[in-house]
Amino acid sequence: MDIGFAAVMLMQTVVHMTTPASPVLPTVNIAHAEARPFVETADAMRDVDTALAAAVAGDDKVIVIMGANWCHDSRALAGWFAMPRFATMLSGRYQVVYVDVGTPQTGHGRNLDIAKRFGIKKVKGTPLVMVLSADGKLLNSPKDAASWRNAASRSEQEIFDFFDGFTPA
Repeated sequence: MDIGFAAVMLMQTVVHMTTPASPVLPTVNIAHAEARPFVETADAMRDVDTALAAAVAGDDKVIVIMGANWCHDSRALAGWFAMPRFATMLSGRYQVVYVDVGTPQTGHGRNLDIAKRFGIKKVKGTPLVMVLSADGKLLNSPKDAASWRNAASRSEQEIFDFFDGFTPA
């Protein structure tokens, strides 16, 4: 919830209280910080290859999050992944790679060849989330990979359950 909105709600609640002895104040639920892990200058293809090699060694899957720091949904998903509950669940199961894609919607994309490498022809929005096997096979459908463009609107539990119980498409 936006802090400014919370302040307005708080003021409205105080103004409209009828029983001063037991005020009911709205709560502000800031569940996670929005992380900014997307690095424009990273060698993203090398990072993906490194994650795939680590996945083979650890019998893991790889999550490639193609997004950008300007994207609210990309930052929100990365923020959830940084939370201890998610970090614990992801550790030992997944290698996570953040790939900066620039602004593909405006023709200023970068690292788009990574999506093509795994069978996704076009990055239309961010984040695009690919779950890969250790041998580089796309395990979720291209449609599912693109569906994460609403990551900030998904609940913590929905996101957690998806990755915790992930089964290939």
